Amino acid sequence: MFNRAPQPELDETQIALIEAALPHVVFDGWSADTLREAARDAEIELSDAKRLFPRGGVDMALGFHRLADQRLKAELEASDLSSMRIRDRITHCVRRRIELVGPEREAVRRGATLLALPIYAPEGARAMWQTADIIWTACGDTATDYNWYSKRAILSGVYSTTVLYWLGDQDPDFHPTWAFLDRRIEGVMKFEKTKAQLKDNPVARAAFAIPAGLLGMIRAPGAGRASTET
Repeated sequence: MFNRAPQPELDETQIALIEAALPHVVFDGWSADTLREAARDAEIELSDAKRLFPRGGVDMALGFHRLADQRLKAELEASDLSSMRIRDRITHCVRRRIELVGPEREAVRRGATLLALPIYAPEGARAMWQTADIIWTACGDTATDYNWYSKRAILSGVYSTTVLYWLGDQDPDFHPTWAFLDRRIEGVMKFEKTKAQLKDNPVARAAFAIPAGLLGMIRAPGAGRASTET
């Protein structure tokens, strides 16, 4: 379900359709009606729009998420985060990802509601995972073992809960949201510190020898192939 394969970048026509859809999402949600209106406003043939977003609204909602990821990735690749502590890098990246969609809060809300439906929930989770992967990669993560998965799983949870908190935040500067994000990151750092302490504790190390050995066999997607090709 989750891998290292990068999402293909959206092309100009897809971006034009998504941007043209945003004013209509407020009224019609991510729907077939929104796709039709977006195609009209962007002066794109409806048949071409349906080819690019064959499932209509859900594909557009996922495309909207990918577009923000695409923009975040470009911004982070042009930034130098090396002077920041790792916790500050993660906090900065999560905050920037939310700020990028700040003007389109209703579109985010409608997308979150749609992708929470059981039929689309796996795709919603995958989208969150991709966001977490972009952030961890920008923060310099080089893990190839089970930590590759655990870091992204934990950050996916941090990001998604922070977005939900942000959607309900009525403060014009979103100070409560950023405070909530700081608390969540603090929790993650404490968890990582606890893991490190257990690893250094001989009693705990013995108790967890078997599960740790099994987890140690897990590799990030592509890690094994990369090692054999070099």
